Amino acid sequence: MRKIFLLALLTCCMLWGAVAQAAQITDVKWGVNKADVLRIVVDVTDTAGYAVDMEGDTLNLTVNADKGAQVPYSKAVKSSLADSLKIVDKGSYTVVRVPLKQRLLEKSYKAFVLKKDPATGRPFRVVLDVMPRQASYSGFGAATTVVSNRPVVSNRPTKNNSSIKKNIVIKTSTAADKKADKKKSSSKKKNDNKKNTAAAKTETKVNKSDADKLAVIKGNGRFRTSGGLDGKIITLDAGHGGSDPGAIGSDGTKEKNITLPIAKMLKEILEDKGAKVYMTRTTDVDVFGPNASDAEELQARVNVGEKYNSDMFVSLHVNSSVNKNVGGFSTYYYPKTDNDLRLAKNIQNKLAANFGVDDLGVRQANFYVIKRISMPAVLVEMCFISNEKELTLMKGQWFQKKTARLIAEGIEKYFA
Repeated sequence: MRKIFLLALLTCCMLWGAVAQAAQITDVKWGVNKADVLRIVVDVTDTAGYAVDMEGDTLNLTVNADKGAQVPYSKAVKSSLADSLKIVDKGSYTVVRVPLKQRLLEKSYKAFVLKKDPATGRPFRVVLDVMPRQASYSGFGAATTVVSNRPVVSNRPTKNNSSIKKNIVIKTSTAADKKADKKKSSSKKKNDNKKNTAAAKTETKVNKSDADKLAVIKGNGRFRTSGGLDGKIITLDAGHGGSDPGAIGSDGTKEKNITLPIAKMLKEILEDKGAKVYMTRTTDVDVFGPNASDAEELQARVNVGEKYNSDMFVSLHVNSSVNKNVGGFSTYYYPKTDNDLRLAKNIQNKLAANFGVDDLGVRQANFYVIKRISMPAVLVEMCFISNEKELTLMKGQWFQKKTARLIAEGIEKYFA
Protein backbone atom coordinates (compact mmCIF):
# COMPACT_ATOMS: atom_id res chain seq x y z
CA MET A 1 0.00 0.00 0.00
CA ARG A 2 2.85 2.36 0.87
CA LYS A 3 4.50 1.67 -2.49
CA ILE A 4 1.26 2.44 -4.30
CA PHE A 5 0.89 5.71 -2.39
CA LEU A 6 4.47 6.76 -3.18
CA LEU A 7 3.99 5.85 -6.85
CA ALA A 8 0.80 7.94 -7.01
CA LEU A 9 2.52 10.83 -5.26
CA LEU A 10 5.45 10.66 -7.72
CA THR A 11 3.05 10.61 -10.66
CA CYS A 12 1.23 13.69 -9.34
CA CYS A 13 4.51 15.51 -8.88
CA MET A 14 5.55 14.69 -12.43
CA LEU A 15 2.21 15.88 -13.79
CA TRP A 16 2.40 19.06 -11.75
CA GLY A 17 5.93 19.69 -13.03
CA ALA A 18 4.80 19.19 -16.61
CA VAL A 19 1.96 21.65 -16.13
CA ALA A 20 4.24 24.16 -14.48
CA GLN A 21 6.64 23.96 -17.44
CA ALA A 22 3.90 24.05 -20.08
CA ALA A 23 3.94 27.81 -20.59
CA GLN A 24 7.24 29.55 -21.30
CA ILE A 25 8.02 33.04 -22.53
CA THR A 26 10.06 32.88 -25.75
CA ASP A 27 10.36 36.58 -26.58
CA VAL A 28 9.43 40.08 -25.40
CA LYS A 29 9.06 42.73 -28.11
CA TRP A 30 8.14 46.39 -28.22
CA GLY A 31 7.11 49.04 -30.73
CA VAL A 32 5.77 52.58 -30.97
CA ASN A 33 3.14 53.97 -33.33
CA LYS A 34 2.73 57.47 -34.76
CA ALA A 35 0.64 58.51 -31.74
CA ASP A 36 3.55 57.41 -29.51
CA VAL A 37 1.56 54.51 -28.05
CA LEU A 38 4.02 51.99 -26.65
CA ARG A 39 3.14 48.35 -27.24
CA ILE A 40 4.80 45.44 -25.45
CA VAL A 41 4.21 41.93 -26.78
CA VAL A 42 5.09 38.78 -24.80
CA ASP A 43 5.30 35.58 -26.85
CA VAL A 44 4.30 32.49 -24.85
CA THR A 45 4.41 28.81 -25.81
CA ASP A 46 0.96 28.14 -24.34
CA THR A 47 -2.06 29.90 -22.87
CA ALA A 48 -1.12 31.92 -19.79
CA GLY A 49 -2.84 34.29 -17.38
CA TYR A 50 -1.66 37.84 -16.81
CA ALA A 51 -2.14 40.88 -14.59
CA VAL A 52 -1.20 44.57 -14.81
CA ASP A 53 -0.50 46.89 -11.89
CA MET A 54 1.28 50.16 -11.07
CA GLU A 55 4.09 50.21 -8.54
CA GLY A 56 5.06 53.85 -8.05
CA ASP A 57 6.28 55.02 -11.46
CA THR A 58 6.73 51.48 -12.75
CA LEU A 59 4.10 49.63 -14.77
CA ASN A 60 4.21 45.87 -14.20
CA LEU A 61 2.92 43.19 -16.56
CA THR A 62 2.88 39.83 -14.79
CA VAL A 63 2.59 36.72 -16.96
CA ASN A 64 2.03 33.25 -15.52
CA ALA A 65 4.83 31.65 -17.53
CA ASP A 66 8.49 30.87 -17.05
CA LYS A 67 11.10 33.12 -18.61
CA GLY A 68 12.89 31.31 -21.41
CA ALA A 69 16.68 31.20 -21.22
CA GLN A 70 16.96 33.07 -24.54
CA VAL A 71 14.95 36.05 -23.27
CA PRO A 72 17.22 38.88 -22.03
CA TYR A 73 16.74 40.47 -18.64
CA SER A 74 16.40 43.97 -20.09
CA LYS A 75 15.76 45.75 -23.37
CA ALA A 76 16.31 49.32 -24.49
CA VAL A 77 13.17 51.16 -25.57
CA LYS A 78 12.87 54.27 -27.73
CA SER A 79 9.72 56.04 -26.53
CA SER A 80 8.60 59.18 -24.72
CA LEU A 81 7.11 56.85 -22.10
CA ALA A 82 10.11 54.68 -21.24
CA ASP A 83 13.78 54.12 -22.02
CA SER A 84 13.91 50.45 -21.08
CA LEU A 85 11.99 47.46 -19.85
CA LYS A 86 13.10 44.78 -17.40
CA ILE A 87 12.16 41.10 -17.60
CA VAL A 88 12.25 39.63 -14.09
CA ASP A 89 12.21 35.85 -13.60
CA LYS A 90 10.13 35.02 -10.52
CA GLY A 91 10.30 31.25 -10.90
CA SER A 92 6.74 30.20 -11.69
CA TYR A 93 5.89 33.55 -13.27
CA THR A 94 7.61 36.47 -15.01
CA VAL A 95 7.22 40.22 -14.54
CA VAL A 96 7.88 42.72 -17.32
CA ARG A 97 8.66 46.01 -15.59
CA VAL A 98 8.34 49.31 -17.45
CA PRO A 99 9.94 52.27 -15.59
CA LEU A 100 7.93 55.24 -16.83
CA LYS A 101 9.26 58.71 -17.62
CA GLN A 102 5.84 60.33 -17.19
CA ARG A 103 2.94 59.77 -14.84
CA LEU A 104 0.07 57.98 -16.55
CA LEU A 105 -3.54 59.07 -16.50
CA GLU A 106 -6.28 56.70 -15.39
CA LYS A 107 -7.09 54.02 -17.99
CA SER A 108 -4.04 54.97 -20.05
CA TYR A 109 -2.95 51.36 -20.48
CA LYS A 110 -4.73 48.33 -21.85
CA ALA A 111 -3.80 44.64 -21.84
CA PHE A 112 -5.25 41.78 -23.86
CA VAL A 113 -4.26 38.44 -25.37
CA LEU A 114 -3.96 37.15 -28.93
CA LYS A 115 -4.69 33.47 -29.36
CA LYS A 116 -2.25 31.01 -30.86
CA ASP A 117 -2.74 30.66 -34.62
CA PRO A 118 -1.44 27.29 -35.91
CA ALA A 119 -2.21 28.27 -39.52
CA THR A 120 0.29 31.14 -39.49
CA GLY A 121 2.63 29.83 -36.77
CA ARG A 122 1.91 32.74 -34.45
CA PRO A 123 2.22 31.92 -30.72
CA PHE A 124 -0.07 32.86 -27.86
CA ARG A 125 0.68 36.50 -27.01
CA VAL A 126 0.04 38.85 -24.11
CA VAL A 127 -0.11 42.45 -25.31
CA LEU A 128 0.18 45.66 -23.27
CA ASP A 129 -0.52 49.06 -24.86
CA VAL A 130 0.58 52.16 -22.93
CA MET A 131 -0.79 55.54 -24.03
CA PRO A 132 0.90 58.90 -23.35
CA ARG A 133 -1.17 61.77 -22.01
CA GLN A 134 -1.92 63.31 -25.41
CA ALA A 135 -2.87 60.04 -27.15
CA SER A 136 -6.36 58.61 -27.46
CA TYR A 137 -6.72 54.85 -27.62
CA SER A 138 -9.21 53.67 -30.23
CA GLY A 139 -8.67 49.95 -30.01
CA PHE A 140 -6.69 47.25 -31.73
CA GLY A 141 -6.78 47.54 -35.54
CA ALA A 142 -8.00 51.15 -35.63
CA ALA A 143 -6.59 53.92 -37.77
CA THR A 144 -3.78 54.49 -35.27
CA THR A 145 -2.71 50.87 -35.17
CA VAL A 146 0.35 50.30 -33.04
CA VAL A 147 3.40 49.23 -35.00
CA SER A 148 4.55 46.93 -32.19
CA ASN A 149 6.27 43.69 -33.15
CA ARG A 150 4.31 43.56 -36.40
CA PRO A 151 6.09 44.96 -39.43
CA VAL A 152 4.90 48.31 -40.71
CA VAL A 153 3.35 47.49 -44.07
CA SER A 154 2.37 49.72 -46.92
CA ASN A 155 -0.93 48.63 -48.45
CA ARG A 156 -3.63 49.81 -46.11
CA PRO A 157 -6.63 47.70 -45.15
CA THR A 158 -10.18 48.97 -45.12
CA LYS A 159 -12.23 48.74 -41.97
CA ASN A 160 -14.94 46.68 -43.62
CA ASN A 161 -16.38 45.86 -47.02
CA SER A 162 -18.96 48.65 -46.83
CA SER A 163 -16.32 51.37 -47.36
CA ILE A 164 -16.68 51.07 -51.14
CA LYS A 165 -20.31 51.29 -52.26
CA LYS A 166 -20.58 53.58 -55.28
CA ASN A 167 -17.66 52.54 -57.44
CA ILE A 168 -17.67 52.52 -61.21
CA VAL A 169 -17.50 48.83 -62.08
CA ILE A 170 -15.91 47.79 -65.35
CA LYS A 171 -16.14 44.12 -66.35
CA THR A 172 -13.29 42.72 -68.38
CA SER A 173 -14.10 41.31 -71.79
CA THR A 174 -14.15 37.54 -72.02
CA ALA A 175 -15.23 35.07 -74.69
CA ALA A 176 -18.48 34.57 -72.83
CA ASP A 177 -19.10 38.15 -71.82
CA LYS A 178 -17.82 41.19 -73.71
CA LYS A 179 -20.13 43.73 -72.14
CA ALA A 180 -18.66 46.82 -70.51
CA ASP A 181 -20.42 49.15 -68.18
CA LYS A 182 -18.57 52.47 -67.94
CA LYS A 183 -19.79 55.46 -66.00
CA LYS A 184 -18.15 58.87 -65.74
CA SER A 185 -17.49 60.36 -62.37
CA SER A 186 -17.89 64.15 -62.12
CA SER A 187 -16.36 64.48 -58.67
CA LYS A 188 -13.06 66.32 -58.56
CA LYS A 189 -10.00 64.30 -57.54
CA LYS A 190 -8.88 65.10 -54.06
CA ASN A 191 -5.22 65.90 -53.53
CA ASP A 192 -3.79 63.56 -50.96
CA ASN A 193 -0.02 63.65 -51.16
CA LYS A 194 1.52 60.47 -49.83
CA LYS A 195 3.61 60.57 -46.70
CA ASN A 196 6.98 58.82 -46.76
CA THR A 197 7.17 58.08 -43.06
CA ALA A 198 6.83 54.68 -41.46
CA ALA A 199 3.77 55.94 -39.59
CA ALA A 200 2.06 56.68 -42.89
CA LYS A 201 2.37 53.01 -43.75
CA THR A 202 0.24 51.70 -40.88
CA GLU A 203 -3.27 50.41 -41.32
CA THR A 204 -5.91 52.98 -42.28
CA LYS A 205 -9.40 52.95 -43.75
CA VAL A 206 -10.42 54.30 -47.14
CA ASN A 207 -12.36 57.55 -46.98
CA LYS A 208 -15.85 57.40 -48.46
CA SER A 209 -15.17 60.45 -50.63
CA ASP A 210 -12.23 58.61 -52.18
CA ALA A 211 -14.16 55.37 -52.54
CA ASP A 212 -16.95 57.07 -54.49
CA LYS A 213 -14.51 58.06 -57.24
CA LEU A 214 -12.87 54.69 -57.83
CA ALA A 215 -13.06 52.88 -61.13
CA VAL A 216 -13.14 49.23 -60.15
CA ILE A 217 -12.38 46.57 -62.76
CA LYS A 218 -13.91 43.15 -62.14
CA GLY A 219 -12.38 40.12 -63.81
CA ASN A 220 -14.17 36.90 -64.66
CA GLY A 221 -13.63 35.54 -61.14
CA ARG A 222 -11.95 32.36 -62.39
CA PHE A 223 -8.39 31.37 -61.50
CA ARG A 224 -6.26 28.24 -61.78
CA THR A 225 -4.39 26.78 -58.81
CA SER A 226 -2.65 23.68 -60.16
CA GLY A 227 -1.22 22.10 -63.31
CA GLY A 228 2.20 23.77 -63.30
CA LEU A 229 3.37 27.27 -64.20
CA ASP A 230 3.09 26.95 -67.95
CA GLY A 231 0.33 29.21 -69.25
CA LYS A 232 -0.58 30.69 -65.86
CA ILE A 233 -1.32 34.42 -65.66
CA ILE A 234 0.46 36.23 -62.83
CA THR A 235 0.38 39.91 -61.88
CA LEU A 236 3.35 41.33 -59.98
CA ASP A 237 3.02 44.53 -57.96
CA ALA A 238 6.25 46.43 -57.23
CA GLY A 239 5.29 48.40 -54.11
CA HIS A 240 5.25 52.22 -54.18
CA GLY A 241 6.77 54.24 -57.02
CA GLY A 242 6.63 57.74 -58.49
CA SER A 243 5.65 60.30 -55.87
CA ASP A 244 5.56 57.60 -53.17
CA PRO A 245 9.08 56.44 -52.19
CA GLY A 246 7.87 53.98 -49.57
CA ALA A 247 10.09 53.41 -46.55
CA ILE A 248 13.49 55.10 -46.59
CA GLY A 249 16.73 53.68 -45.19
CA SER A 250 19.32 55.53 -43.13
CA ASP A 251 21.43 56.14 -46.25
CA GLY A 252 18.50 57.45 -48.30
CA THR A 253 17.72 54.17 -50.07
CA LYS A 254 14.04 54.13 -51.09
CA GLU A 255 11.78 51.13 -50.92
CA LYS A 256 10.41 51.77 -54.41
CA ASN A 257 13.92 51.30 -55.84
CA ILE A 258 14.26 47.88 -54.21
CA THR A 259 10.88 46.42 -55.08
CA LEU A 260 10.99 47.25 -58.80
CA PRO A 261 14.24 45.45 -59.77
CA ILE A 262 13.21 42.36 -57.79
CA ALA A 263 9.81 42.36 -59.51
CA LYS A 264 11.52 42.58 -62.91
CA MET A 265 13.84 39.67 -62.05
CA LEU A 266 10.88 37.63 -60.81
CA LYS A 267 8.97 38.37 -64.02
CA GLU A 268 11.85 37.09 -66.14
CA ILE A 269 12.18 33.87 -64.12
CA LEU A 270 8.45 33.13 -64.27
CA GLU A 271 8.25 33.83 -67.99
CA ASP A 272 11.16 31.45 -68.60
CA LYS A 273 9.01 28.79 -66.93
CA GLY A 274 6.09 29.48 -69.26
CA ALA A 275 3.96 31.91 -67.23
CA LYS A 276 2.35 35.04 -68.66
CA VAL A 277 3.36 37.90 -66.36
CA TYR A 278 1.95 41.43 -66.06
CA MET A 279 3.28 44.19 -63.81
CA THR A 280 1.44 47.06 -62.12
CA ARG A 281 4.41 49.27 -62.96
CA THR A 282 7.64 48.77 -64.93
CA THR A 283 9.19 52.19 -64.22
CA ASP A 284 9.31 54.68 -61.35
CA VAL A 285 5.73 55.94 -61.64
CA ASP A 286 2.48 56.13 -59.68
CA VAL A 287 0.13 53.45 -61.05
CA PHE A 288 -2.97 55.67 -60.90
CA GLY A 289 -1.14 58.95 -61.42
CA PRO A 290 0.54 61.73 -59.39
CA ASN A 291 -1.23 63.05 -56.29
CA ALA A 292 -3.71 60.16 -56.19
CA SER A 293 -5.46 59.27 -52.96
CA ASP A 294 -4.47 56.03 -51.25
CA ALA A 295 -7.69 54.38 -52.41
CA GLU A 296 -7.15 55.42 -56.03
CA GLU A 297 -3.55 54.22 -56.11
CA LEU A 298 -4.22 50.87 -54.45
CA GLN A 299 -7.33 50.17 -56.53
CA ALA A 300 -5.35 50.93 -59.70
CA ARG A 301 -2.96 48.12 -58.75
CA VAL A 302 -5.83 45.73 -58.07
CA ASN A 303 -7.34 46.66 -61.44
CA VAL A 304 -4.26 45.37 -63.29
CA GLY A 305 -4.71 41.91 -61.83
CA GLU A 306 -8.44 41.92 -62.58
CA LYS A 307 -8.02 43.30 -66.10
CA TYR A 308 -5.92 40.33 -67.20
CA ASN A 309 -7.97 37.74 -65.24
CA SER A 310 -4.86 36.70 -63.35
CA ASP A 311 -4.46 33.38 -61.58
CA MET A 312 -2.34 35.03 -58.89
CA PHE A 313 -1.37 38.48 -57.57
CA VAL A 314 1.95 39.03 -55.76
CA SER A 315 2.76 42.40 -54.14
CA LEU A 316 6.42 43.03 -53.23
CA HIS A 317 7.44 45.34 -50.40
CA VAL A 318 10.28 46.14 -48.03
CA ASN A 319 9.52 46.51 -44.33
CA SER A 320 10.43 49.16 -41.77
CA SER A 321 10.17 49.54 -37.99
CA VAL A 322 11.05 52.04 -35.28
CA ASN A 323 12.89 49.15 -33.64
CA LYS A 324 16.12 48.96 -35.65
CA ASN A 325 16.85 45.43 -34.45
CA VAL A 326 13.74 43.92 -36.02
CA GLY A 327 14.40 42.06 -39.26
CA GLY A 328 13.37 39.16 -41.45
CA PHE A 329 10.93 38.00 -44.10
CA SER A 330 7.15 37.82 -43.70
CA THR A 331 4.31 37.02 -46.07
CA TYR A 332 0.78 38.36 -45.67
CA TYR A 333 -2.49 36.93 -46.97
CA TYR A 334 -6.23 37.54 -46.63
CA PRO A 335 -8.40 34.36 -46.50
CA LYS A 336 -10.91 35.25 -49.23
CA THR A 337 -10.28 31.95 -51.07
CA ASP A 338 -9.11 28.50 -50.04
CA ASN A 339 -5.73 29.14 -51.68
CA ASP A 340 -4.42 32.44 -50.27
CA LEU A 341 -2.88 30.84 -47.18
CA ARG A 342 -1.40 27.98 -49.21
CA LEU A 343 0.26 30.46 -51.57
CA ALA A 344 1.67 32.49 -48.66
CA LYS A 345 3.10 29.38 -46.99
CA ASN A 346 4.80 28.17 -50.16
CA ILE A 347 6.55 31.50 -50.69
CA GLN A 348 7.44 32.11 -47.04
CA ASN A 349 8.84 28.61 -46.59
CA LYS A 350 11.25 29.11 -49.49
CA LEU A 351 12.44 32.49 -48.21
CA ALA A 352 12.75 31.41 -44.58
CA ALA A 353 14.79 28.29 -45.35
CA ASN A 354 17.40 29.98 -47.52
CA PHE A 355 18.40 33.24 -45.83
CA GLY A 356 20.24 33.84 -42.57
CA VAL A 357 17.62 36.30 -41.31
CA ASP A 358 14.60 35.95 -39.03
CA ASP A 359 11.52 34.06 -40.19
CA LEU A 360 8.61 36.29 -39.18
CA GLY A 361 6.18 33.78 -40.63
CA VAL A 362 2.92 33.89 -42.52
CA ARG A 363 0.46 36.48 -41.24
CA GLN A 364 -3.16 37.32 -41.94
CA ALA A 365 -4.02 40.96 -42.67
CA ASN A 366 -6.77 42.83 -44.48
CA PHE A 367 -4.44 44.93 -46.63
CA TYR A 368 -6.21 46.53 -49.55
CA VAL A 369 -4.52 44.88 -52.53
CA ILE A 370 -4.73 41.33 -51.19
CA LYS A 371 -8.26 41.72 -49.84
CA ARG A 372 -9.93 43.58 -52.71
CA ILE A 373 -8.60 41.42 -55.52
CA SER A 374 -10.57 38.31 -56.47
CA MET A 375 -7.75 35.83 -57.10
CA PRO A 376 -5.31 34.34 -54.53
CA ALA A 377 -2.88 37.07 -53.49
CA VAL A 378 0.01 37.71 -51.10
CA LEU A 379 2.04 40.67 -49.93
CA VAL A 380 5.70 39.75 -49.36
CA GLU A 381 7.82 41.88 -47.02
CA MET A 382 11.43 41.33 -48.13
CA CYS A 383 13.37 42.21 -44.95
CA PHE A 384 13.64 45.56 -43.14
CA ILE A 385 15.12 48.70 -44.64
CA SER A 386 15.37 50.06 -41.06
CA ASN A 387 17.76 47.23 -40.12
CA GLU A 388 21.29 48.24 -41.15
CA LYS A 389 22.41 44.68 -41.93
CA GLU A 390 19.38 43.97 -44.08
CA LEU A 391 19.59 47.39 -45.76
CA THR A 392 23.08 46.47 -46.97
CA LEU A 393 21.82 43.09 -48.15
CA MET A 394 18.82 44.31 -50.10
CA LYS A 395 20.88 46.82 -52.11
CA GLY A 396 23.02 44.02 -53.53
CA GLN A 397 22.37 42.07 -56.73
CA TRP A 398 22.94 38.78 -54.89
CA PHE A 399 20.07 39.41 -52.47
CA GLN A 400 17.73 40.69 -55.17
CA LYS A 401 18.36 37.78 -57.54
CA LYS A 402 18.11 35.19 -54.78
CA THR A 403 14.89 36.69 -53.41
CA ALA A 404 13.32 36.69 -56.88
CA ARG A 405 14.40 33.09 -57.48
CA LEU A 406 13.03 31.84 -54.16
CA ILE A 407 9.68 33.59 -54.61
CA ALA A 408 9.48 32.00 -58.06
CA GLU A 409 10.19 28.58 -56.54
CA GLY A 410 7.42 29.12 -54.00
CA ILE A 411 4.99 30.08 -56.78
CA GLU A 412 6.02 27.07 -58.83
CA LYS A 413 5.44 24.74 -55.88
CA TYR A 414 1.99 26.28 -55.36
CA PHE A 415 0.97 25.41 -58.92
CA ALA A 416 2.56 21.95 -58.83
